[in-house]
Amino acid sequence: MVAIPLAHVSWAIADNSDRKACDRFFIDTFGAEIAYEMLITPEAEAMGLDREESLMMIGDTMIIPIAPAGAGAKEGAPIGDMLRRSAATMRWLGLALKTADLPSADAWLSAKGFKLHYDPGMEAHYFLIARWQVLGVRIEIIKQDLPDDPRRDPSWTPAKWRDDHPLGIEGLQSIGVSAPSLEVARELFADRLEWPELGTRALPGDQAECAAFDMGDTVIEAMVGQAEDTPVASHSRDVQGVYCLTFKVKSAQAAANYLRGRGLTLVGDVADRFAVVPEQAQGRLIYFTGNDQPGYPSLGSRMREPAHFPAIGVV
Repeated sequence: MVAIPLAHVSWAIADNSDRKACDRFFIDTFGAEIAYEMLITPEAEAMGLDREESLMMIGDTMIIPIAPAGAGAKEGAPIGDMLRRSAATMRWLGLALKTADLPSADAWLSAKGFKLHYDPGMEAHYFLIARWQVLGVRIEIIKQDLPDDPRRDPSWTPAKWRDDHPLGIEGLQSIGVSAPSLEVARELFADRLEWPELGTRALPGDQAECAAFDMGDTVIEAMVGQAEDTPVASHSRDVQGVYCLTFKVKSAQAAANYLRGRGLTLVGDVADRFAVVPEQAQGRLIYFTGNDQPGYPSLGSRMREPAHFPAIGVV
């Protein structure tokens, strides 16, 4: 197994004028803190900057909403067009994963049959695996440090989200990905990426079956709808990619009471897992649970332990 820590989760916003409202939702509801904000200044625009984004911490998970701006605001701009195409409801842009060495990551993933893409000028910093290769999840393998990432500081702790904020977030438990079948998910996550399968379970609220895979510092839950007209099956067919995030909280009932007190509508079962309806959560599904899952890795980012890919032919 190559344990690959999660650097960030991102999604696209079609119109940059909506980005601040998105940031405000996460700041007001989750206690999110902006670690770094990439903004269009006259100097940045002259250099061709094509987007704006906020690198936001929720506990030790970084979430980044991204909107086209500057050069990207014009139709025909590659990044801007990609962000506009990717800004559908319930569509997350993708995941960034941290490696210690790009050439070894390139060699290992290429040997597994993945086609890799390098943006011009960024060859020393990251490469991409397109959505169509990973069940609709755009994967970014990065070597560079994210600007002002607090997780680089050994003294930094996310404990205040658990102890001081009403949600009581202890950490990111899993990332749900819709899949056409568990067999397809196993071929990708277990066989090609070599992430150990942790077991299967039913997700009654989503009307789905789930197989969990250990990615390194969080879990990918491949979710398969039990019938063609279920939300997960529709997502796999029509949207693809990340379906949901699930945060572990200290007290599910306290978290639910807090969210309802903010006027938010919840779906799911507080005794199992529940979420704010996507219409009130920037069009995405973010679950909370008070339950541990047997066999899942301990909560917490491993960003200071980037992935080391073995040389080809070496186990």
